[in-house]
Amino acid sequence: MVNMVKIESSFKGFYKNKNILVTGHTGFKGSWLVIWLNELEANVSGYALKPNTKPNNFELSNLKNKIKNNFGDIRDKTKLRNTIMKTKPEIIFHLAAQPLVITSYMYPFYTYDTNIMGLINLLEIVRSVDFVKSVIIITSDKCYKNKDIKRGYIESDKLGGTDPYSSSKSCVEIISESYYNSFFKKNNINLATARAGNVIGGGDWSDYRLIPDCVKALSKNEKLSIRNPESVRPWQFILEPLSGYLTLGQNISSNNGDKIFSAWNFGPDNKPKSVSYIVRRIFALWDHKVNIEYSKDKNNFKETNYLHLNINKSKKYLNWGPVYNLQNALKETVEWYKQVYNIENDVYNLCKNQIVDYTKAARLKNIKWCL
Repeated sequence: MVNMVKIESSFKGFYKNKNILVTGHTGFKGSWLVIWLNELEANVSGYALKPNTKPNNFELSNLKNKIKNNFGDIRDKTKLRNTIMKTKPEIIFHLAAQPLVITSYMYPFYTYDTNIMGLINLLEIVRSVDFVKSVIIITSDKCYKNKDIKRGYIESDKLGGTDPYSSSKSCVEIISESYYNSFFKKNNINLATARAGNVIGGGDWSDYRLIPDCVKALSKNEKLSIRNPESVRPWQFILEPLSGYLTLGQNISSNNGDKIFSAWNFGPDNKPKSVSYIVRRIFALWDHKVNIEYSKDKNNFKETNYLHLNINKSKKYLNWGPVYNLQNALKETVEWYKQVYNIENDVYNLCKNQIVDYTKAARLKNIKWCL
């Protein structure tokens, strides 16, 4: 029975009663992370801008009333400091960012200001207090200098970025390493960065993302506009990288050696697939099709054609691994949206139940974090 799997016992109860701060908690990944941490019985606080889409998972799941919610801009150092001093987190998961490549072309200053100076605000505050023990910085697979490497990028590959978003994320990696070696290491503050592939799952309604675009078109029976149908990405279900972040948080907080204090890839085992492949599978699972319009980018915004991550380091040193294959990931994603659009549903419990199912599947695969 699924209900026999207790979420709160995952990670050996490590997060129970710990003060945890999640920046960017109103976003797609952030909202799922605070739900999971809440179910792990952590004392969860969030700091982020108000959600920028309607609908959004944060409001549908009523997270404002389930955690210690704080609305604020990561660039506002005073407000961020006040929140950290008030909540006194032992562990911080930093997800607050401008997360879109195309938006970064439109608003480069905002992207750099948010992603770089927002990070520096956080790190400066952390090094001035004595209660934060660990910081997990969430970056992106796009932090690597794009060479269309088919073997999959490894953590030691060269960083870089053509577009403002990708270059900002490579900067985040460099800055994080600098702060750890310059300040945190001697003060016993743990720090690591996490690089994830393209994440899919319920609760994402962001612009310029494939799954939300498909869902919007299918739910409204409108034409679907696709820019780069042959672009290839390492698609993975939302709970895959989150289990990686939580595993990383547990490991670096347990002082498991210098190998932990570094960068980590979290991606799928399956080969990356094209945008057109994902669209076909979504249509089949939704049991409906809409017309597709292949639109050219009038602004000539350049995006990476091929992305793939090598996750051997995370497997070897963290004993972490993916649980779902791509078909499972797409099935769970479509099922989430169908339930939200077609049935009056408790969205928080919908997310919780998917975490329970995922935990059960992980246990069957003997993944360490759920044993």
